[in-house]
Amino acid sequence: MKDMKFNTKAIHGGLENVDPAYGSVMPPIYQTSTYSQTTPGGHKGFEYSRSGNPTRSALERAIASLENGTYGMAFGSGLAAIDAVIKLLKPGDEVISTNDLYGGTYRLFTSIFENFGIKFRFIGMQNAENIEEYVTDKTKLIWVETPTNPMLNIIDIKKAAAVAKKHNVLLAVDNTFATAYLQRPLDLGADIVMHSATKYLGGHSDVVMGTLAVKDKELADRLYFIQNAGGAIAGPQDCFLVLRGLKTLHVRMQRHCENGKKVAEYLSRHPKIENVYWPGFKNHPNHKIAKAQMDDFGGMLSFTTKGNNYEEAIKIVENLKVFTLAESLGGVESLAGHPASMTHASIPKEEREETGVVDSLIRLSVGIEDGDDLVADLEQAIG
Repeated sequence: MKDMKFNTKAIHGGLENVDPAYGSVMPPIYQTSTYSQTTPGGHKGFEYSRSGNPTRSALERAIASLENGTYGMAFGSGLAAIDAVIKLLKPGDEVISTNDLYGGTYRLFTSIFENFGIKFRFIGMQNAENIEEYVTDKTKLIWVETPTNPMLNIIDIKKAAAVAKKHNVLLAVDNTFATAYLQRPLDLGADIVMHSATKYLGGHSDVVMGTLAVKDKELADRLYFIQNAGGAIAGPQDCFLVLRGLKTLHVRMQRHCENGKKVAEYLSRHPKIENVYWPGFKNHPNHKIAKAQMDDFGGMLSFTTKGNNYEEAIKIVENLKVFTLAESLGGVESLAGHPASMTHASIPKEEREETGVVDSLIRLSVGIEDGDDLVADLEQAIG
């Protein structure tokens, strides 16, 4: 069926006739490394599970469907997916990247790929038109996170895409925070959309995975080659878990958004809180862009205590009872983190603080529990 709406795609997209043998509603877990052949090269579409696996293929079709793409790829982690994108480049190429981004991405760029002669420029992209002044004849990729991690900055994908197209540069968007439920970067002009499927796509904190989706066949072929040659694939059991997670993505995201708004508004009124970073506020610097390119504002937010007190921030996260102090985000349960010492510890302190990641910053992944319980938990922890 063509032109399915998102809620239907989440359950059925890309999954027609997934089990012609027995009609299983869910794609079976093909826990196999290899496949029988009738003659050398004579097989039913699969020969070795690094190159392709029916469970993984089902997930890859589903991811492509959700992002309004044509081709999808599943990797062993979000960083493995990013690694594959950067392997499209060669020594001497340059990447323009968001300066406020996940610490693991920063570490991969600077500690791994800079050693192979790829140059990275980390810039503020809140005014996307500023990207163009950093483009040179060596620029081959623009890397965007929006909303950013952890400052929830919003970057105009359409304007970034216009710069990329003008200079024949690839645009990749990390869509982990928003998911395709809220934002579809390929429709806005991006060439590649990436997810840490560990987060909202899986949704239950029980799997580690990364995904890519693209529209262009030549680009897809290059990425499939890297996926197969590099071997950083997602296993069939993990693919099954993310396929299961996708079927409730729309209902989970709706509650994440509702609870995120409730928690953000509560924190904005609290006398001990200095700043709350959430794109749904009208005074957010790029609220209008968020409203234009997103369907809602998500369940991620960050806040600082007054006086930028490190000890106070640590006390709050340690005192939480419903929120769990943990790495990661996007699960059904609410999580709290201290970016400066956890997710973004690999970024030098001076660079962290320039983007707003100060010692008192706390990041919340607001789950799908009762919103009143989440507010009450913050109230008792903050005091």
